[in-house]
Amino acid sequence: MTAAAESPGPEPEASSGPSRSEPDRAGLVCIMAAEAIPSSVLREFCPLYYLLNAIPAKVQRGFRSVLVYLTALDCSADFLAVGSSIGMLYLYCRRQEHMNKYNLEGKCDAITAVKLLSCFDDLVAVGTASGRVAVFQLVSPLPGRNKQLRRFDVVGLHKGTVTCLTWSANGMKLFSGDDKGRVVFSALDLDQGVCKPELLLEEPSGVVQMEYRHQMLLVSTQHRSLLYCTQTQEVLQLGTKPRKSSGRFGACFLPALCKQSDLQVYAARPGLRLWRSDVRGKVEDTRLLKPLFNTQVPQFELFPRPDPVGAYRPADRQLGLLSCFLREGWILSWNEYSIYVFDCINEVIVGALESSGDIVSVSSCDNEIFVLKGDRDILRLSTCPEGMTSSVSELSARLFSPLTTPTILQPTGSVETAQPIRTMAIIVEGGPTEEPGGGGQLWEEAEEQEEVQVGLCFRWGRVQIPNHQNQAYPALQIILLSDC
Repeated sequence: MTAAAESPGPEPEASSGPSRSEPDRAGLVCIMAAEAIPSSVLREFCPLYYLLNAIPAKVQRGFRSVLVYLTALDCSADFLAVGSSIGMLYLYCRRQEHMNKYNLEGKCDAITAVKLLSCFDDLVAVGTASGRVAVFQLVSPLPGRNKQLRRFDVVGLHKGTVTCLTWSANGMKLFSGDDKGRVVFSALDLDQGVCKPELLLEEPSGVVQMEYRHQMLLVSTQHRSLLYCTQTQEVLQLGTKPRKSSGRFGACFLPALCKQSDLQVYAARPGLRLWRSDVRGKVEDTRLLKPLFNTQVPQFELFPRPDPVGAYRPADRQLGLLSCFLREGWILSWNEYSIYVFDCINEVIVGALESSGDIVSVSSCDNEIFVLKGDRDILRLSTCPEGMTSSVSELSARLFSPLTTPTILQPTGSVETAQPIRTMAIIVEGGPTEEPGGGGQLWEEAEEQEEVQVGLCFRWGRVQIPNHQNQAYPALQIILLSDC
């Protein structure tokens, strides 16, 4: 067998055509290597020029021209909220296709955190680099709801930069965390126009992520993740010991029924490890995600740009902040260098974004992921173009295998013209502001009201009646809300 293997074969025939040059071979190798990288089911269909063009690149402050950097991002089905370095909040209404801007007034601090909520009213909370928190109650078209834009301010309790915000489901509780380890709880009564903040927790390291559900506040800091019960004020640490090394490792709740004991938590750990724990902080499972990177990682396909810019990627991949995304078992993780979507049930990587610029903020809703990177670039990753929705059965069939490339429409490259930015009049609610050098009570005392755990929201909407000239008729929707 050895001799047969070493025997020379027939001489190759001389080619009559020109031989392939070395540069051609190198180019062919690069093309083949690029084709070998699988694509993800999530991709960018078109740049969000309509959004970016509606936000000025610079503003005039006196005799100075100040550059505007985008610093924070959050999304919902109805709005895109973008914070800026000049203290201006830009709120894009996706259904009406227009942009509003909201000024925090006073000192122009950079907005460092933004959080949207749609419940009885549309609310947006913002946090700044100086520790200020403001809540905007947006104008609602619903009968009997808010008809004037109002703002609530929380000042004096945060001693550092606000890093994260989270709402209760009914909008009566807002939690804010900062880089000094403080967690502030603000009780809001929108009907009475009252906001009462108080210091809830103080950790030795900065807060990086929070989530609230069923009277349980999940807090992730630079050194550990913990659960805080708002009913009993009990603090439960995930695992038995804090992490040995600090880092921006987040945690999130898994979707569950309306029962506190059903809650489960996913927590990121160093070395591409993922903890799953119960509501008492007991670790039930550790998933090792590092072997998933032994094969080619499917990449999110981005829309071609004229000047693509690469970025540094550390040698060791790590998890970051966490959130559940789209399907059962899918986890979205991101840090300043990369974004990953994992399917923890089938144990595969759905998609990744690596070496594409400094990632500032990431937010997801339904089948969309919005990414703020660099100074002012926003990406939208999804399974379909913006404005198009797939049925549940169609989407399920497409995503049955995370590595299967779906049938998608090719982008046309057309973009919409942005509407002019509108500045809204604001009513500032709340008690007296903090006196210089004073501490303690920041707001006027108000009668303490018991929080409603379950309520009904009557919302006017419009329904489409088939075969009736495609007209929409008013309909009363009854929505059951639970402060979970």
